[in-house]
Amino acid sequence: LNYTAGREGMESALRQAGIRTLVTSRVFVQKAKLNLPPVETLVWLEDIRSHVSHADRAVAALLACCAPDSLLERIAGAPRTPRLDDLATIIFSSGSTGEPKGVMLTHANLVSNVDGVAQVFAFAPDDRMLGILPFFHSFGYLATIWLTGIHGVGVVYHPSPLDAGAIGRLVQRYRVTLLVTTPTFLQLYWKRCTPEQFASLRVVLTGAEKLPLRLAQAFEERFGIRPIEGYGVTECSPVIAVNRPCATSRPSTSCGFKEGTVGQPLPGVFVKIVDPESLHPVPTGCSGLLLVKGPNVMAGYLGREDLTAQAFADGWYITGDFAMLDDDGFLTITDRLFRFAKIGGEMVPHGVVEEALHQALGAETQVLAVTSIPDEKKGEQLVVLHTLDEAEIPDLLDKITARGLPPLFLPRKDAFLKVDQLPVLGTGKLDLRALKHIAMERMGKSRSPSC
Repeated sequence: LNYTAGREGMESALRQAGIRTLVTSRVFVQKAKLNLPPVETLVWLEDIRSHVSHADRAVAALLACCAPDSLLERIAGAPRTPRLDDLATIIFSSGSTGEPKGVMLTHANLVSNVDGVAQVFAFAPDDRMLGILPFFHSFGYLATIWLTGIHGVGVVYHPSPLDAGAIGRLVQRYRVTLLVTTPTFLQLYWKRCTPEQFASLRVVLTGAEKLPLRLAQAFEERFGIRPIEGYGVTECSPVIAVNRPCATSRPSTSCGFKEGTVGQPLPGVFVKIVDPESLHPVPTGCSGLLLVKGPNVMAGYLGREDLTAQAFADGWYITGDFAMLDDDGFLTITDRLFRFAKIGGEMVPHGVVEEALHQALGAETQVLAVTSIPDEKKGEQLVVLHTLDEAEIPDLLDKITARGLPPLFLPRKDAFLKVDQLPVLGTGKLDLRALKHIAMERMGKSRSPSC
């Protein structure tokens, strides 16, 4: 359950999924300051623990080691042995571009994704993963529960990916070798963790949002390891493509890594790039709408057959992302379908403007984000939320103008809005809805933001 979605978001998920029992911890609820929605049964882990004796634990350990699966299933109350096409979980989308939807994933979806990732990452007996991504994050769910459990990889859990101090200490203490995170969280560790704490890491994998080149370079300079980037969506269990870790200190195409890309599709996962209107394939090296097909693609959206039908075209899942494939089969995400502004009839990608602004600043970490709001004259206008000193804005505008960006790509001076911090979802992604809401409110627009 995504507890960062607020009471309204949690109530929506509970209602949609028909959840009657909620299992949680008093300590966690208090520390996270959660306002839990009402449910029929609320189970506190502290209460369960107080009734479990040492003998109970010994019996449970013995059963787990020696009992056949059929007996364990009966003890657990399973009505029957699950089939591969049975529903395994419902993960609600983060709602960064709209109201959360319940993504239904089957056992076959999850197993295929676990197997695909395991073929790319050759796990060693002494590997340990740091489990910091929340379980409501699709990759946190897949990687730190099922991938580690099925392939016997040790895992060290910590409840907050924002607690950089504790994360540095845990990596060092337990000799963690595998760190899966997001660029937003990685930026935090780059600032606050020491090279000594991260010395045991052999793979740093990021996803959920684009890994800026400046951050990858800065992280490597500080810690001696190059972060690699993967790509996925909840609807695909979630991994679609990933760069491979290389045995050498410098990753290269020959070992399955290419800078600026999200890697090659997992084994068994098929992708194609099409024109967003005609859905006809575009030539190699050209950007278009990304479609995916494979055993990892979801069963559908919970209770929303209409949205499920809209999400597919001839059996291919429509990701809503723009991408391109090169001659080596590496995938590059160029922008999100929802992260465009239509200005004067032209499509302006927010990501391109963001990257140009960061390059002009020479910033190694994300200090600004671009959104768009309605404009009576041109349809939409760009708005930049930033954490900079206001005095830097005129010089920044001069720099990006000198870079030769098209006039439509240049935000107006009065469209730079200072904020204390950029809004981030619990999954580590930029909160796109919050960006737009802040921009609408600060720019004096009365109309509700489009999603």
